[in-house]
Amino acid sequence: MDSLPQLEADIVACRRCPRLVEWRERIAREKRAAYRDEEYWGRPVPGFGDPAAAVLVVGLAPGAHGANRTGRIFTGDRSGDFLYSSLHRAGLASQATSTRPGDGLTLHGVFITSPVRCVPPGNKPSAEERDRCRPFFERELALLPKVRVMVALGQFAYQSICTLVGLRPRPRFAHGLEVALPDGRKVICSYHVSQQNTFTGRLTPEMLDEVFTRAVRAV
Repeated sequence: MDSLPQLEADIVACRRCPRLVEWRERIAREKRAAYRDEEYWGRPVPGFGDPAAAVLVVGLAPGAHGANRTGRIFTGDRSGDFLYSSLHRAGLASQATSTRPGDGLTLHGVFITSPVRCVPPGNKPSAEERDRCRPFFERELALLPKVRVMVALGQFAYQSICTLVGLRPRPRFAHGLEVALPDGRKVICSYHVSQQNTFTGRLTPEMLDEVFTRAVRAV
């Protein structure tokens, strides 16, 4: 029988996409100056959170010097700080910061994942790379049977969810969009927590807090 630990092992061992393998390993070798003394993870990044989660947060892919360095999704960069601060205010995370595995962070009622498990050049995976990763996403969703609401961080996540569950046609992506899925679950959309969005004010803490408030109420 499949399990989350087995899925995690399969994800970490994956080398299906030559471009992504080369890129993630190059970043792990060259490093950012601020982290030159650290050993980078440099492998695919599995999901993280509560196996009994009712809320699934779906991003895009690991950050080059965040999850690709630490090995835990949305951990070790400002995008992760923005996300976990909001989850903490919503009562879904034990603390507002996420610096590395083993830092004391636990999630309650929420699981975080991404449709692409390796950091892509330019933060833009190809359609073929997304499709090669899809079986991991399918298995993960099947292993999280209590999920009732999926929070899509960005258009890529929203499209990946709709493709996975067979939603056609799909409403056009917008921050705050709420969509009922054929299986009775729900998707709530948010702009991605990228620095491009948070630094410019396109996504504010209040906007993301409202999304998680709605997600918690919906379960």
